[in-house]
Amino acid sequence: MKVHFYLRYSTKFGENLVIVLDHHGQVQHHPMQYVNQEFWHFALDITDKKPSGAIKYQYELHSTGKLPLNDWEWERTIDLAQHTKGDVQVVDTWSDGGAYEHAFATQPFKDIFFKPDGDTAKVKQIAKYTHEFRAKAPLLRAGERLCLIGSGHGLHDWSVTQPILMNRSGDWWIARADLSHDDFPLAYKYGVWSETTKQFLRFESGDNRTLYFAGDAANAVVLHDGFVRLPNTGFKGAGVAIPVFSLRTNNSYGTGEFTDLKVLTDWAASIGMKLLQLLPVNDTSATGTWTDSYPYAAVSAFALHPLYVNVKAVAGKKHAALLKDFDKKQKTLNSLEAVDYEAVMEEKAKAMRLLYAELGESTLSDKAFLAYFGENKHWLVPYAVFTWLKEQNGTSDFTQWKKYSVYQQKDIDGLTKPGAKSYRDIAFHYFVQWHLHLQLKEATDYAHAKGLVLKGDIPIGIYRYSCDAWVAPELYNMSRQAGAPPDDFAATGQNWGFPTYNWDRMKADGFAWWRQRFEQMSLYFDAFRIDHILGFFRIWSIPLDSIEGILGRFVPAIPVREQEFWQMGIGFNRDRFCKPYISERVLWETFGDDVPHIRPFLQVQTGTNQYEFKPEFNSQRKIQAWMDQQPASELNVQLRDGLFSLLANVILLEDEQGGLHFRFGIDKISSFRHLDDSIKSKINGLYLDYFFRRQDDFWQREAMEKLPALKRATRMLICGEDLGMVPACVPDVMRDLGILSLEIQRMPKKIGSAFFHPKDSPYLAVVTPSTHDMSTIRGWWEEDRSLTQRFYNEQLQGEGDAPFFCEPWINRSIVEQHIFSPAMWSIFQLQDLMGIDGDLRRENPNDERINVPANPKHYWQYRMHLTLEELAKKDSFNADLSEMLQKSGRK
Repeated sequence: MKVHFYLRYSTKFGENLVIVLDHHGQVQHHPMQYVNQEFWHFALDITDKKPSGAIKYQYELHSTGKLPLNDWEWERTIDLAQHTKGDVQVVDTWSDGGAYEHAFATQPFKDIFFKPDGDTAKVKQIAKYTHEFRAKAPLLRAGERLCLIGSGHGLHDWSVTQPILMNRSGDWWIARADLSHDDFPLAYKYGVWSETTKQFLRFESGDNRTLYFAGDAANAVVLHDGFVRLPNTGFKGAGVAIPVFSLRTNNSYGTGEFTDLKVLTDWAASIGMKLLQLLPVNDTSATGTWTDSYPYAAVSAFALHPLYVNVKAVAGKKHAALLKDFDKKQKTLNSLEAVDYEAVMEEKAKAMRLLYAELGESTLSDKAFLAYFGENKHWLVPYAVFTWLKEQNGTSDFTQWKKYSVYQQKDIDGLTKPGAKSYRDIAFHYFVQWHLHLQLKEATDYAHAKGLVLKGDIPIGIYRYSCDAWVAPELYNMSRQAGAPPDDFAATGQNWGFPTYNWDRMKADGFAWWRQRFEQMSLYFDAFRIDHILGFFRIWSIPLDSIEGILGRFVPAIPVREQEFWQMGIGFNRDRFCKPYISERVLWETFGDDVPHIRPFLQVQTGTNQYEFKPEFNSQRKIQAWMDQQPASELNVQLRDGLFSLLANVILLEDEQGGLHFRFGIDKISSFRHLDDSIKSKINGLYLDYFFRRQDDFWQREAMEKLPALKRATRMLICGEDLGMVPACVPDVMRDLGILSLEIQRMPKKIGSAFFHPKDSPYLAVVTPSTHDMSTIRGWWEEDRSLTQRFYNEQLQGEGDAPFFCEPWINRSIVEQHIFSPAMWSIFQLQDLMGIDGDLRRENPNDERINVPANPKHYWQYRMHLTLEELAKKDSFNADLSEMLQKSGRK
């Protein structure tokens, strides 16, 4: 018996195809043979006397100098038990990962928006057949069925009154036909049949499909035709973005809670929205202070934040009296303008421990809890022990713990064994996580029932002293810090403090940690935003002794070689290029009359008339440690910033292997400016090549080693946050993988453009006027008068001088531009929506901002200034939004 695999794919020069077969657990790679411009072929000999089992297979495209690209239909199968009489011809169509139809096969569409009303009734298929047709049609509407029609007797001679009706099997629609009496080639198409009217509705678009392969009863032909070419009638949705902690209801406890999401759902559904977007909701309680309000520094990538638990929902009516003494404090905290993080956490911890004392024993023996525990113990038990040890030691920095600083499974087993002295205190955290799970899951189910989906947020990093780092430090580069290079938001870059990922180690186990993370997230979310997707191409990696991000470099990256400087006629002086350049001239330029205060930090560089830092001050952290011991003064702050600047006055950074990497933004530093003009020109050429040319293919390969595997690990819709210094390869990779891009009007991706207009958005995209890391529309309007004027004239087509303040009609015009964008999703911060109503919005737009990226110690405490119940009663505002959504087709 032979199985002939024919793949319909038109290759270019330098490309070839490989089939990857998995039969009886044996994986084999076989090169395919070129047939013609339309097909490639491979024949598999089956030597079993009684062929059985399924052959799983997929295709790979190999191109010179590039990683293999997988066909996106990675679960193709042929069941040999169904084909025992003779050979089988399998005719496949390459599945392009960037096809927009893949988006409609994700969780939000399959489970919520396009969920079938029920199983489509099966129609009887003929018993004797020569061909089996398989196709996908995620854009079919309720009450519609796929059908097949074509030339020849077996395909009903193009009869639209009697097409071959197809049956759904999973994602595929399947039909069988006996074409034994027809002449080949045959022409055919798929169409849409109404189950309601029993009438043919329309053909798929495009040219007829052609069938070249004849078969008979003994030698079947199986066709996988991929997606049927149905028109994308433009599913477009709108969503609201707001952190959970920013919600305010009549029953909140000084912060938004998971139960408040149901009230948000009611409001969003009433005006026609389809999505709620949240910031990360994982536990960030590392220090027990307000600095834990930063939602991107989770102590567990799996555990939910105790901040969001509704303690009264835990108590229920039966035990409500236990919390009577908390009522006054709850009202006080809920009346505050912003979140008092420490006070809320303290109150909720006391309430939950009180409830645990009463309910803990019965909860931990409950059948539903035990099922949850069994499914989640891989992260829940280590997290609970970590949290208990953090409390015992007064720090989450496990390197300082006297005992258990190194994770050992046998230690965990001993601490969590029922009957152990520590068990009850550790199990308290099981109790808290269980109720958080119940409340978030209930909110998710409620949103689904209302026709809405939830979009979450996956941070690019983990907190340095987190449970994840304690359990598996080998997955992270603990000696480095992740961040971002300098930009308009942060002149000295950003240092997030997270360790960077050890991608080689993660890849070795098939990205198990990521797959577990996605699985956990999909319990509550239908879509997610990959925070800083550029980190999957390369990450801004900062030395551990740096505080600012300015001395970071992209990792991985192809270094500059010393020989390149010689080849360019520059020469190479390691001390001049690789050490901070500190001359007398530089000192006076930087510090002026304060130079005498700086000299104690420096010493004369041996054999030169230049200075260098004394060993005790040769890093930002050493300088900061010294400054922390001095009296606070404006002068000391200025001196510290100046010393940090001196340390960064360097052209090249060396990696651990001696490779050379350009410091970002060398044109702004005196070390570069003080060079001869002829040398500057040549170095600038190397600099531009380093950042904008030589890395691109390399970074594309890096991303393609990670993102395809991660995308295949989840059914959630993936959206990338592709902002910042974006390599040229990023749009292609995201497009090839069908990952939605993020388009922001004030952050155009086209070089030389001041703005991006939402009408120019691609379909697979999210458009938004602002994010949590930016000022709102109103705040931005007042930041740069010249830029606002240009926006007013060019984007809003206004004449004359722009209004000084962002008046409601301006805010509305900007929102409207985004709502009418062709993008799949228009998502708005709630503050930007309220900005269209002069009576509803806050007086000061600066009070609406959630985060300031340039401030690493920012307090994340923004809350709505009115309750969701009050918002729901703003009839004029809600009617205005609803009408816009209706007219745009997003409702």
